[in-house]
Amino acid sequence: MAVCIHTKELYALLEAMPASQNIMLVGRHGIGKSQILGDYFRGKGQKVVSLFLGQMSDPGDLIGIPHKNEKTGKTEFMPPYWFPLDNEPIVLFLDELNRARPEILQTIMDLALNRQLAGRALPAGSRIISAVNEGDEYQLTDLDPALVSRFNVYYFTPSVDEWVAWAQGKGLDNRVVTFIDRHPDFLDGDMLRMGDSGLEKLPDRRAWERVSDILLRITRADDTTRKIVAGIVGVKAAARLFESFSENRVVSAQEVLDGFEDVKEQASHYRVAELAFLNESLFRFLEPMGEKDFSATRSANLLAYGKWLQEKGYREALAQFCNMFESAQYPHANLLILQQCPDLYALISQFIINL
Repeated sequence: MAVCIHTKELYALLEAMPASQNIMLVGRHGIGKSQILGDYFRGKGQKVVSLFLGQMSDPGDLIGIPHKNEKTGKTEFMPPYWFPLDNEPIVLFLDELNRARPEILQTIMDLALNRQLAGRALPAGSRIISAVNEGDEYQLTDLDPALVSRFNVYYFTPSVDEWVAWAQGKGLDNRVVTFIDRHPDFLDGDMLRMGDSGLEKLPDRRAWERVSDILLRITRADDTTRKIVAGIVGVKAAARLFESFSENRVVSAQEVLDGFEDVKEQASHYRVAELAFLNESLFRFLEPMGEKDFSATRSANLLAYGKWLQEKGYREALAQFCNMFESAQYPHANLLILQQCPDLYALISQFIINL
């Protein structure tokens, strides 16, 4: 049975796993494996070297070019461009492992087991992580069980909630984030894969980020924009995205935090389900936020929103907001409220006491 982990569990795994143990992450392309790993280790000041094994045609790309040592008369290998010569440990990310040629995989065997290539050892403390694509839509190379046994294997399945929280924190276009929040099957194209001929473009997480970049640059969504987006995520996903633009849109968490007065009138027409959606969006938006980003203005707007729910008598929506706080599903968001919005915490506590 496969061992599946989401993003938070991946971070915990990276913290707990000794550098001497190799990691293999299995998953579809475009779900953020390389980006998450790169950001994590670079944030710790470590150098990350990414090798796309599917693009390598010769073992020399890995082990270097042979040359004769004039002193010994023996053949040695010049170090390849990526090899660390400063003796500083690196994180070696072997992407597309199961798209590599068999002769490349044979070279990886020695690297994974002995931490060396052609007699040249990686610096002490270096880490090896591989990424493997999974799915019938890929042209893949079967991996030797002996090679797989050199890695701890995990199926990486990041959740939609984690992506939405990341996207909100990074400032992706709110229309894209709201669309995925409401239609999570479109994030990785899950509902579009059945019957796919392999020729149609399907959405993935990288693609939605590119769509956001496009939408942030335009003032209106016309037919040309639809075609541009369709070339990124496919016709079906683009059509559903643009349909969502004309639907009743729930205001975003960022709009509430940056200017609740501006959207209060619109929110007053919402039903309980829409307010519940907004509540969860607020907690997701706060979860990755740093203390500096949670300004006094945002704290005041969040408090105003909580008081508005109370004063308007939206008891069910306020109860759901308080329940999300009490459940500790978003611990960092809770900490921000405790430390920087104590009046809202007092409101929450009093509401729970009075239940």
